[in-house]
Amino acid sequence: MPSSQRTLLTIILASYLMIVLDVSIVITALPRIQDALGFSATGLSWVQNAYTLAFGGLLLLGARAGDLLGRRRMFVVGIATFTAASLAAGLAQSAAWLLAARGAQGVGAAIAAPSTLALLTTAFREGPERTRAVAYYGAVAGGGGSVGLILGGILTDWLSWRWGLFINVPIGLALVLAAPRYLPETPRRTGRFDLAGAVASTVGMTAIVYAIVRSATSGWADPLTVASLAGGVAMLALFVLNERRAEQPVTPLRLFASRERVGAYGARVLFVGAMFGMFFFLTQYLQGVDGYTPLEAGIAFLPMTTVMFAMVFVVPALVARLGSARLLAAGVTVAFVGMAWLSRLSADTPYLTGIAIPMIVLGIGAGAAFTPLTASGVAGVEPEDAGAASGLVNVAHQLGGSLGLGVLVTVFASATPNALDAREALAERISSSLTVGATMLALALAVVVALIRRPRPAEDPVYPRERQEALAEETVLT
Repeated sequence: MPSSQRTLLTIILASYLMIVLDVSIVITALPRIQDALGFSATGLSWVQNAYTLAFGGLLLLGARAGDLLGRRRMFVVGIATFTAASLAAGLAQSAAWLLAARGAQGVGAAIAAPSTLALLTTAFREGPERTRAVAYYGAVAGGGGSVGLILGGILTDWLSWRWGLFINVPIGLALVLAAPRYLPETPRRTGRFDLAGAVASTVGMTAIVYAIVRSATSGWADPLTVASLAGGVAMLALFVLNERRAEQPVTPLRLFASRERVGAYGARVLFVGAMFGMFFFLTQYLQGVDGYTPLEAGIAFLPMTTVMFAMVFVVPALVARLGSARLLAAGVTVAFVGMAWLSRLSADTPYLTGIAIPMIVLGIGAGAAFTPLTASGVAGVEPEDAGAASGLVNVAHQLGGSLGLGVLVTVFASATPNALDAREALAERISSSLTVGATMLALALAVVVALIRRPRPAEDPVYPRERQEALAEETVLT
C-alpha cells in the first residue's frame, strides 16, 4: 500500500474510532459524572441520549450534505464541530452544559461519520485493496467499544471523567489539519436538503423520549409530560407528511413498503434499546453495588465485548449453513436467554456465574444477530435507495437506543424495592430494568418470527458478492 494511502487510511480510521469511542468511553464514567454534576437517576440517561438522538436524527442529513457539498469538506466540518463540542463537554460545570455539549457532539458525528466510509471506498480500488481497507474499518468498529470501556475506566480512575472527553481534542485538531492535505475532495452536486424532515424527526423523537423519562418522576398526568408526548407525536406526523411531499426526502417512505425491512427496523429498535440499557445499568451495578472502580468495571465488560467481536469471523459460515433469517432468530433467542439470566442480579450475585457467563451468552446472541438484522434492513432495495436504506438502519440503531434507554430508565425510577439497604435497593431497581430489557428482546424475537422471511441458505441475500461492500458498510456503521 503506498504511503499516501496508508496516511489516508490512518486519518479515516482515527476519525471513526474517535466517534465510536464516544459512546462507550463515558459508560464507565457515568457514576462519577452523576456525582460531579448532580444528575438525577433519570437525568443521567441524557448523557447518552443527547448524543444518540442528535447523531441518529441528523445522520441522513449529514450523508446528504457530504454528497452535495463535498465529502472532505463535510468531514472537516463534522470533526471540527465534534472536537469543539468535546472540549465544551469536558469543561462542563453543570448538567445542562454537559447535555448541550453532548448534543453538539452528536451533530458533529452525524456530519462526519457518513463521509468516512464514503471517502475510503472512493480512495481504494474495488477488489482486494478495498476489501482490506474495509476490513480495517470493520475492526475499528468492532473493537472500538471494548477499547472505549477500558480507556474510559483508565482516564476516570487515574485523572478525571473529563479526560474521556478531552482526549478527543488533540486527535480532532490533528485530523482537521491533516484532512485537507491527504483526503481527496469529491465534486459538488446539485440537489435539495430535506432540512424540515430531519428537524421534525429529531425533535419528535427527542420530545417522546423526554416524555417517557419525565413520566418516571412526574407521572403521565403531568402537564409537561403530556405536552411533550403530544408534541412529539405531532412532529412525527408532520415528518411523515413532509416526506410524502418532499422532492428529495431524507427518508423515502417507500422503504417501509417491505414487511421484511419494517421487521428489521422494529427488531433493531427493540434489540439495541435493550443493549443500551444493559450497558447503562450494569456499569452502575458494578460500581454502586459491587464497589468496582471505573477501570475494573470496564474490564468486567470484556467477556461480552470480546465474544461479540469474535462472532464477526464465524457469522458468514453460520449464514451459509442456516440462512440469515434463521441465524437472526437464533441470535435473538440466545441474547434473550443471556439478558434474562443477567436480570436475576441481587446485591450478592457472584461475578463469574451471575454476570460474566450471562454476558458471554448475551454477546454470542448479539454477535450472531446484528449482521443478518442489518441484511434484512437493506433487503430488496433499489440501487437508488441503497444509501437511504443503509442510513435508516443506522438511524434505527441510534434512535432505538435512546428510546429503549428512556423506557428502562422509567422502569428503574418507578420500581419499588423491598430492601432498605441502599446497595440492595439499587440492585433490585437494576434487576427490574434488565427484566424489562429481556422482555424487549422477547418482543424483538416475535417481530423477527412474524415479519422476516426465511430463505433457504443457497438463496440467502446476505453474502452474494455484489452486496459484500454494502453489507460491510452497514455492519461497521452500527
